[in-house]
Amino acid sequence: MAEVASSSAAVAPHPLPRVAIQFCTQCKWMLRAAYFAQELLSTFSTSLGEVALQPATGGTFVVTLTHLPEGAATTSTTTLWDRKTDGGFPETKELKRRLRDVIEPNRDLGHVDRKHPKPAATPAEITMAPQDDKSASEVTSHLKKHPANADKNNSPLGDDARAAVAAAHANTGQKEIAEAPPPGQGLGELRRERQQQEIQATSTQSENNQACEDCA
Repeated sequence: MAEVASSSAAVAPHPLPRVAIQFCTQCKWMLRAAYFAQELLSTFSTSLGEVALQPATGGTFVVTLTHLPEGAATTSTTTLWDRKTDGGFPETKELKRRLRDVIEPNRDLGHVDRKHPKPAATPAEITMAPQDDKSASEVTSHLKKHPANADKNNSPLGDDARAAVAAAHANTGQKEIAEAPPPGQGLGELRRERQQQEIQATSTQSENNQACEDCA
């Protein structure tokens, strides 16, 4: 009976696909290995044939998958995670994705896939928005049409303001503003006085020129 059972056990293969988690007993990683085994079984359930824990030494933590590829005659072993190669321990969702990609590539892992970062967009997919070159007049016109400014009427310009605008157009504002008007006198009155002075100076110059020509 014992020999027959032993012979049957030797002939019977391991259930596939088979996940083996090798862990270092000296590092006390058994509970960590058991946690990963539980997570894989909870997600894939009967899609897995077996999840085995294999004690080892030397800081080992390796997760391997043995499966029979479709159309193949022999089994294939794939390393899903190696602590020394991949660096540290895997995240549960990353280990599940790697296992899924081998045994069930078309399976949707739900929230595990949704949290997976998407690849960066290629330069061809990146489109630049056209720049809107609006002049100052267009911007001002747009602001005037805004509902918040609908009830605001343009106030008429006073004499001082008109004089300042005229001086700016004639590029003579600096010359006129250099002399501040006396208290109680506006810029318009000062401008009129300056114009009268210029007219008088022109008349005097004409008279002087006439006198010089007569003398000659």
